[in-house]
Amino acid sequence: MDEDTRQISSARRTLIILKTLGAADAAGMRLIDVAKEVGCNQPTAHRAMQDLVAEGFVEQVSGGKRYRLSLEFFVMAARAGRSDGLRELARPALLRLSSTLTDTIFLLVRSGYDAVCLDRVEGPFPIRSFTGDIGGKVPLGIGQGSTAILANLPEAEREAVIRFNMPRLLDRSHLDEASFRLLLANAREQGFVSFNAGLIPGMAGVAVAVCDANGTAVAALSVGTLAERAEGERLQAMVDILSAEARELGRRINPFDPALRSPSRSLSYVQAQNRLR
Repeated sequence: MDEDTRQISSARRTLIILKTLGAADAAGMRLIDVAKEVGCNQPTAHRAMQDLVAEGFVEQVSGGKRYRLSLEFFVMAARAGRSDGLRELARPALLRLSSTLTDTIFLLVRSGYDAVCLDRVEGPFPIRSFTGDIGGKVPLGIGQGSTAILANLPEAEREAVIRFNMPRLLDRSHLDEASFRLLLANAREQGFVSFNAGLIPGMAGVAVAVCDANGTAVAALSVGTLAERAEGERLQAMVDILSAEARELGRRINPFDPALRSPSRSLSYVQAQNRLR
């Protein structure tokens, strides 16, 4: 077999692995079962799987014995315009918010130590954001949306994220750890995040967490706007409107949505990303 044929076979095998994992249930598949379905030996399947993990398309389930598609894979599908669970569910809310507030609206979800923009609806004002377009990613704690998620995580998870992310935040923010912890405490007390740190001149934002039935933040609704439009009475009105949509969305969330998988089961993905940094 010449080199070109081997490369084509390898690419096809990788696609078959993705299709195989996509047809599996949420518990994932063992490597031996993947190899059997694909029709190759385990070492070959393992090499292909490690490449997929390193690229963020596949994650290892807790314990490292099973594999499944990762959030990154669903983000890629979202970029192609294919709606799944939360994105489809939240789309009407994003459209309503953008129409009501005449601003740009973002839907963010957690991915390990980061937040990913799962969807956005543009308003009439030119807005720059930390995540950029759909699929953009920032460390939890950068920007209003990701900060709202972080502030409303269970304490143990929040502490783990702060310890891991603080060096990353110091590179991109003027806040030290004490000030950052105070910001998170205020966000939990107020029920929203609103600040203009000056990181993007002239821009400001407001965000509220979307919590599941257990009260744990799984996503955030965020408004990106001009700084002068997020002040005084208008700020409170924005918070009230966002909060109402977030509560309704939280009641309708499917806990089995792939975009809302427990981050503790995505450590292999985060570790793979760390190796690439």
